[in-house]
Amino acid sequence: MADKRMLIIDAEVAGKIDQNRGDMSRSEFLNFLIDSQLKEEERGNQTDYVTKKEFQHFAEGMKELLRNFLEFFLSYGLELGKEPQDKTFDELSQKLQSLDSNAGKAKKL
Repeated sequence: MADKRMLIIDAEVAGKIDQNRGDMSRSEFLNFLIDSQLKEEERGNQTDYVTKKEFQHFAEGMKELLRNFLEFFLSYGLELGKEPQDKTFDELSQKLQSLDSNAGKAKKL
C-alpha cells in the first residue's frame, strides 16, 4: 500500500482543484498537474508562439518576395515587346514602387 501524507492547503485552492479535476481524484489531479509542469520545464523555453521580431522578419521577407515576383513579371512582360495598355500594369508598377520605398524605409531603421 502506498504511503499517504496529509497536505494542508487553503480552502480556495481546494475549491479550484474540485472545480477543475473532473472525474479524477484530488491526488490524481495534483499528480497530473505536477507531471505536466515538469514536462513543460523539460521542453525549456520552446513556445508555440511567434515573437514580434520573428514576425517582422517574416513580413519583410514576404514583402521582398512580392516585390521580386512583381519585378519578374513586369520585366518578363516588357521583354516580350508587348507594351501594356491597361490599368493593371500601372497598378502593378505603383505597388512595386511603394514596396521599394517601404523596403528602403525599413532598412534605414
